[in-house]
Amino acid sequence: MTAQKNQRKEYLCVKDLEKVLDSCTLELNQIDEVWPNLYIGNVRIAQNRAALQRMGITHILNAAHSKRGSIGDQNFYGTSFVYCGIPAEDSSYFDLDIYFRSAADFIHKGLKTPDGKVLVHCIMGMSRSSTLVLAYLMLYHHMPLRSAIQRLIRKRAIYPNRNFLALLLDLDLQLKRKRKTCVLL
Repeated sequence: MTAQKNQRKEYLCVKDLEKVLDSCTLELNQIDEVWPNLYIGNVRIAQNRAALQRMGITHILNAAHSKRGSIGDQNFYGTSFVYCGIPAEDSSYFDLDIYFRSAADFIHKGLKTPDGKVLVHCIMGMSRSSTLVLAYLMLYHHMPLRSAIQRLIRKRAIYPNRNFLALLLDLDLQLKRKRKTCVLL
């Protein structure tokens, strides 16, 4: 029975993750620091360059690049910020996983720069941006998906859509397999 229970814990499903997300009691803010010097925010704060400069933000990852209502490119931010745009759609069919590695690399490089502070945003700062931050925590900090979600919901109200949760579950499984392979070698 215990082996079965452990096996069940190992294989999460989207519904399990939604239960964890539903346990969050935080209000949605414009911006929250979710990891040291890593912020998730909405488009409103992302378009307020003066506020971003006061906060010391140095890097901006826009997970809604070229979407209606999301102004943003290097010209908009000038030389004050390093900008990266991902043309993601918050939909049930968008393959955001093709950007997991490049987004994680951008976040990591931004945090490694002297005094680096990274803002990851989309329109509301709940689905696309949080998905990319979760992927970063999984790829660079070797956090299992459930642990990464639990960590983030202590700092911000997030809610990746079901498609993005499924993509994160796939990443989680890939990373677990890779770790097991490395241990066996």
